[in-house]
Amino acid sequence: MMKRVDPNKAYRLLEAGPVVLVATAMAGHRNIMTMGFHMVIQHDPPLLGCIIGPWDHSHAALKRTKECVIAIPTVDLAETVVDIGNCSGSSVDKFRRFGLTAIDAAKVGAPLIGECLANLECRMVDDRLSDAYALHVLEVVAIHYDERRPEKRTLHHNGDGTFTVDGEVIDLRGRMTRWKDFQVEL
Repeated sequence: MMKRVDPNKAYRLLEAGPVVLVATAMAGHRNIMTMGFHMVIQHDPPLLGCIIGPWDHSHAALKRTKECVIAIPTVDLAETVVDIGNCSGSSVDKFRRFGLTAIDAAKVGAPLIGECLANLECRMVDDRLSDAYALHVLEVVAIHYDERRPEKRTLHHNGDGTFTVDGEVIDLRGRMTRWKDFQVEL
């Protein structure tokens, strides 16, 4: 017999992507927020859907500049990722407080985060659902990947303050005959 669960907990079963950090910049002020609600929408052009609402200090910068960086932290930054989410950029310089390195991006005004495994420079291409659902559609315009970084495992929020860490990788590329074009190594 299966237990019935509140439908509001659906995200706890479906959230597959890693917890990320979102960097924004506006009027000389840089900020970082923690984000767990995002999804890949399509491959070409590379589009992401991200939930960033007016309750997030970064929302105003994203709405005005239409740019951000999605940075992918690894498990060694887990406590920092949670702590970033527990304070507001309206009163804290998060780069300074958490000792993170802001690096100039190539195509957007928001900074890369030097300690992260990857940084995806993004531009907003659609905000029609932002008022109703806080959903912003972003196009990835550049990616920076630190292949020298020894830690590559990412962190996945379970929705209740616990996290799952990437583990064993199962290689089924040989069976993915329809999707061979997407099997490019980073």
